[in-house]
Amino acid sequence: MLAELRGLNEECGVFGIWGNPNPAHLSYYGLHALQHRGQEGAGIVVSDGQHLRAVKGEGLVNDVFNEDKLKAVNGKAAIAHVRYTTAGGGGIENVQPLLFHSSTGSLSIAHNGNLVNATHLKQYLERQGSIFHSSSDTEVLAHLIKKSSHSPFRAKVKNALSLLKGAYSCLIMTKDEMLVARDPHGLRPLSLGKLGEGWVVASETCAFDLIGAEFVRSVEPGELLIINDEGVKSDRFADMEKRSMCAMEYVYLARPDSDIDGINVHMARKRMGKQLARECAHIEADVVTGVPDSSISAAIGFAEESGIPYELGLIKNRYVGRTFIQPTQELRERGVKMKLSPVVQVVKGKRVVMVDDSIVRGTTSRRIVKMLKDAGAAEVHVVISSPPMTNPCYYGIDTSTHEELIASSHKVDEIREVIGADSLTFLSVEGMVETIARPYEDENRGLCLACFTGKYPTEIFPDTILPHEKELLR
Repeated sequence: MLAELRGLNEECGVFGIWGNPNPAHLSYYGLHALQHRGQEGAGIVVSDGQHLRAVKGEGLVNDVFNEDKLKAVNGKAAIAHVRYTTAGGGGIENVQPLLFHSSTGSLSIAHNGNLVNATHLKQYLERQGSIFHSSSDTEVLAHLIKKSSHSPFRAKVKNALSLLKGAYSCLIMTKDEMLVARDPHGLRPLSLGKLGEGWVVASETCAFDLIGAEFVRSVEPGELLIINDEGVKSDRFADMEKRSMCAMEYVYLARPDSDIDGINVHMARKRMGKQLARECAHIEADVVTGVPDSSISAAIGFAEESGIPYELGLIKNRYVGRTFIQPTQELRERGVKMKLSPVVQVVKGKRVVMVDDSIVRGTTSRRIVKMLKDAGAAEVHVVISSPPMTNPCYYGIDTSTHEELIASSHKVDEIREVIGADSLTFLSVEGMVETIARPYEDENRGLCLACFTGKYPTEIFPDTILPHEKELLR
């Protein structure tokens, strides 16, 4: 569904490259591939072997960078980031990568995910004299690294990472090396690639495809990669916990041409659509359509399995920017129509199956159903290629309260009434898990299902710093 309308946004995406003569320009292209993961700000920090230099700003990648800015920060390595304004809020001070200078050298960090114990760590560090420049939880990691008494630098990083709880894929760069870490549960995706004699890391493999890099492998949960002029070395900062990749990466967040832990996102969504058709075979309809863009794969799968023809019943206008001024309900409705339009000749007089990936608040689903009926659809049957989202996400998706989730307080038939659909069907949890088909044998096949089941893979709000953690902070 349209992220701007619905409000289901992933916090950010990271990209890094080492050992290439054009790291700034390749990072620019890498961020383009990851633009769907963050549209509020973008940044690149480059190392020339002696200094770290940054260029960043608020807005889309094209708005932040130009040729002159990229030429001014070229070197041999870079880390880059796109973000949404979720945890930590907006403002240029929260645009990553964050860059820090000290008497012992410069350090830059880019982070995808959300730390559930960031507030308590920050309070502890402030009591020890730390002063924070931003409200981003990523800055906590920099203070933990700086405070650590361990040596050498990578030991400081391992010590700091061991204190973090939650979801994180981190890129940490000095003038000499890049350290790459993924949380022990693997909640957020992160992959390693090869480009010529250099190395690339990215939140999604679609970034490799754009720059011509070769996918090597996924970064393992709890793994620490050390990348420098000598190549890549693998270490660990924590034992692997129960694998818990965010299921919403497959449902909505990732680009369909990306592979996550060996599973192609488009094919997973198509299988989810097929399973959804099997679970609601009772629906009689004339046409299937998907809500652009993330639901198209599932809609194709639904049509193939059900035998109901797929049609392009909804068109997304790709040239409309964000609509900030919407003072009246009439103008808000018009803003939706600017971004999404029905194809009248496809839906008029037809019983329409509208496939979408999820329902968060229900407001956009209601508007789209009304739009289809205003265009003459005889019936609108809404089918969702994921289970009801009944619980908040604390790991980097901006649904952090029950109040934001209509399924938290409404039964399925109540949601159907709210959105004005003739029927409403969600994919079962079991059907989603089996059709994503991750190659793991545990009950959830290595998926985090917390937003659907309420079973979180980590402690959510650790209310204290434990004695052994205080020892690590010394």
